[in-house]
Amino acid sequence: MTVGVALNAADADNQIDATVDLAREASAAGLRSAWFGQTFGADSPQLAAIVGREVPGLQVGTSAIPVFGRHPLLVSSQAQTAQAATHGRYHLGLALGTKLLTEAGFGIPFERPVARLREFLTALRQLTETGTADFHGELLTAATPVSARVPGAGSGVPLLVAAMGPQALKASGELADGILPYLAGPRALAEHIVPAVTAAAEAAGRPAPRVVALVHGVVTDDADAVRETAAEQLAFYERIPSYARVIGLSGATRAADVAVIGDEKAVAAEVRRYRDAGATEVVFSGTEIAGEAARRRTWALLGELAG
Repeated sequence: MTVGVALNAADADNQIDATVDLAREASAAGLRSAWFGQTFGADSPQLAAIVGREVPGLQVGTSAIPVFGRHPLLVSSQAQTAQAATHGRYHLGLALGTKLLTEAGFGIPFERPVARLREFLTALRQLTETGTADFHGELLTAATPVSARVPGAGSGVPLLVAAMGPQALKASGELADGILPYLAGPRALAEHIVPAVTAAAEAAGRPAPRVVALVHGVVTDDADAVRETAAEQLAFYERIPSYARVIGLSGATRAADVAVIGDEKAVAAEVRRYRDAGATEVVFSGTEIAGEAARRRTWALLGELAG
């Protein structure tokens, strides 16, 4: 099992420079991968491409690009460019997104998200693997009157989905290479998420899917205070039905209850629980929540676990 970290330098004077510095530190600590979120700020595939060029050997990925407001042709160009820039170390994460951000930000109705995801994945795989597409779906069209291939990108980009619900997991197992569940504790993974996505992949004749578990967590001696801070920061997710559902399936009532917060022994034990629940990779996010010293302490432990 590999261990990585999500990098967040959105408050820096220059987000790109600061992110590269963080990525170098993560690599030096022994972490294997760096992941970048996508909202309305920095373009995550570009950020991943820059980091991958500046920090050789570090796997880089986006987690995750919403399929609403994007098109497979454009996302394919971004992903293939990042893949060529990093010489095969880029991983593309997609997401359904949320009704709030989709409708308020793009003015697009958040309708039939799983159907859109299916069409998006089908067209995108054609594009990233062959550089061509002739897809005419109900919701999307992606055709290539000229080549969409990016020389140097190879024969594909790993496609992952931030899937946790039954329909999204089925689509991901059939059409993607793995999933990126967030705020899904070991219980939800073992009892619901991993069995569903694995069964869908098997039924479709695909290899066993990757399960990249994104975990909000930090090493600290003041667990109670940090968890209350996490409760404030993560409360947004409790209002999103898909997250509320998976938090409940994890045996928790608040998003912060799923966060991994404690000393080295406690955090290492939780990472092992994710592994036993079926996670093939664990990526920690929110490690900056308790300050720089706690972040560095967290990365040191995760680097040891990655080794």
